Amino acid sequence: MLMKIAAAAASVLIATSAFAADKVNVAKSYELKDGSMVYVFKDGKMAMENKAGLVVSMKEGHAMETKDGQKIMMKGNEVWRLDDVLNHDRRGN
Repeated sequence: MLMKIAAAAASVLIATSAFAADKVNVAKSYELKDGSMVYVFKDGKMAMENKAGLVVSMKEGHAMETKDGQKIMMKGNEVWRLDDVLNHDRRGN
């Protein structure tokens, strides 16, 4: 019984650490002309947050224009990673 509790506690600790690490993995963010934000993770994959603060899906290869006129292409669609990062911040953890 004690082993099961210890294993469960270790699993929770590992999962929590993985979510916290994703915030550190955000290398850069770009504000788009429409008010959306694109986040680039250190591995080069991206995710998008709309102007209402919701994580949205974007097709890979989609061209976007930043507020300063720079053109970037969507690489990846890391919706789950960005959702973890943003919800982690909102929870205050």
